[in-house]
Amino acid sequence: MITFENVSYTYPDSMQPVFSNLDLEIQPQEFVLVTGPSGAGKSTFLRCLNGLVPHFTGGLLKGTVLVNGQNPVSASPKIMSRSVGFVFQDPETQFVMDFLEDDIAFALENAAVPAQEIRARLEETLKYLGIWDLCERGLHELSGGERQKAAIAAALVMKPSILALDEPTSQLDPQSAEDVMDLLLRLRNEYQLTIVLIEHRLDRVIPYVDQMIYFPANSSPVLKGKPETVLNQLDDVPPLIALGKSFGWQPLPLDIHTGKKRITETPHLLAVTQQTEIENQLHKDPDDNFPTENNTNNSSASYQVQDLSVTLAGRPIFQDVNLRIFPGEILALVGHNGAGKTTLLRSMVGLQKYVSGEIYINGQNTSQLEVADICRQVGFLPQDPNSLLFADEVRDELQITLRNHNLPIDTQLISNTLKQLDLSDYAGAFPRDLSTGQRQRVALAALLVTQPAYLLLDEPTRGLDSQMKHDLTRLLKKFAAQGTGILLVTHDVELVAKIADRVAVMQSGSIVAQGEPSSVLPCFPDFSPQILRLFPGSKQLTVEGLLNNPPFVTENSLGGKQMDVLKKIS
Repeated sequence: MITFENVSYTYPDSMQPVFSNLDLEIQPQEFVLVTGPSGAGKSTFLRCLNGLVPHFTGGLLKGTVLVNGQNPVSASPKIMSRSVGFVFQDPETQFVMDFLEDDIAFALENAAVPAQEIRARLEETLKYLGIWDLCERGLHELSGGERQKAAIAAALVMKPSILALDEPTSQLDPQSAEDVMDLLLRLRNEYQLTIVLIEHRLDRVIPYVDQMIYFPANSSPVLKGKPETVLNQLDDVPPLIALGKSFGWQPLPLDIHTGKKRITETPHLLAVTQQTEIENQLHKDPDDNFPTENNTNNSSASYQVQDLSVTLAGRPIFQDVNLRIFPGEILALVGHNGAGKTTLLRSMVGLQKYVSGEIYINGQNTSQLEVADICRQVGFLPQDPNSLLFADEVRDELQITLRNHNLPIDTQLISNTLKQLDLSDYAGAFPRDLSTGQRQRVALAALLVTQPAYLLLDEPTRGLDSQMKHDLTRLLKKFAAQGTGILLVTHDVELVAKIADRVAVMQSGSIVAQGEPSSVLPCFPDFSPQILRLFPGSKQLTVEGLLNNPPFVTENSLGGKQMDVLKKIS
């Protein structure tokens, strides 16, 4: 059992506690979701379970924390690690070896587990996670999602009684995320694990959990209870939950299967579903292939990848890739982990050599350009924003970028860029002391200060809460409206549904489809947003789409209260 009694915690040099007078219990074998806005204390709460708070953070912890009858403060992280497996938000920070197999075996060796048992545990865990074929690969060779799976494996292999995970699906594609959640549920059931995880992408985890704990941004009391109970008290919820609230479905449906059952109980939605399915069958050509049309704009003003191929360590990563980004559009690139998306972005900015093909920026071949020359025209935001942070102050990050590009230090430009990203109040702050979302914005500011014509963003919503995601969405739409061409690599299909002008799908090193989201996404169930999965054939991607595309949903078919709810969540 996990018990918090009147617990408050304040970080060193802080005047305000992260949370105060926290009282809660987590029963053995419960599957618990912890969520809420960034900075509300979720990660701090999780680190209290194994004693990292306050042993490694310092600060002042008041009240009583008990984990399986032990006090983590007096027991220390060394003792607590035997019963509490921990997966950090940034998996790279917990690797200590160069190769996947060696890293996962490291903790077992330190715990004096016999060699034969180490091998058995390794094989069992890696096969559970679907990464057995990666066991002899170097960690630096793995994609972000593969590294996240490796971090989960390193925690699971110790067979803890409690598993604490900080955003374990943030770098995983939808199918891999579902596989990990299925695995966690099976481990909970088979090995009587207690699982506590933090996640912002609620649609991925809500169907699996027994309890939900919501940390608010202000000093309001923590909300806790059954998921449907807590979700009824929140405004910002996944599309399925939003739709359920708009139609007054009680209890709220937590998964697509239950949502479809509720549709059959709602005459208007059932009629629309039947109509769209009939129309879809009438217009379906059995010989249709995936959409592959590219933007028909023939202007030389574009960022073009032509027949590009990359090989690493003798292994083809992708072959003959063709992609084109036009000024003023947002192109989303989706695909499973390891498909080659990040490598493609690195190739486009000159950080990864390619064996064949060409890359053009507004008609200029980049093969003779230095990386710095490319990056004057292209801003590249990698998965880990920390790799772009070097300075002691936020404003200095922008100055470093300008100096590296041999551009004048324009203080007004720096000020305007920080203001645009809501960072003015943090201009003198140490970047690495900021939250994940703030560091993401600082890294983006360091790119934008050169006023690039194109942006390449690799998982920019990783670690962002829903409000930060809304802010980023508005910002990217603003940049596109000003003429910036944006290539967005993401596993967040709900973001794709809201923001993308076009979408491309990468599988096994090839672009297999591209076109408008409403044409492409229905062909790929793994990357279909919730509304499309609820109403296949409708081409509706968002709740807003339901509201704004009559006769699918009209004011005559909805009551006034339902319209008010739909408008609020849109």
